[in-house]
Amino acid sequence: MNGLALLIPIALLLGMAGLVAFFWCLRSGQFEDLDGAAMRILIDEDKPDAPA
Repeated sequence: MNGLALLIPIALLLGMAGLVAFFWCLRSGQFEDLDGAAMRILIDEDKPDAPA
């Protein structure tokens, strides 16, 4: 029983910290451009070699 008295508040604090971190990321714009990184890899910026 003493273990539960210690583990329950720790679990609640960790859950609250995760929720605060999620809302902080949401507010700072971390989830604005979800497709940008996936599309950026498809952009070919290398110039092709000139034929000889």
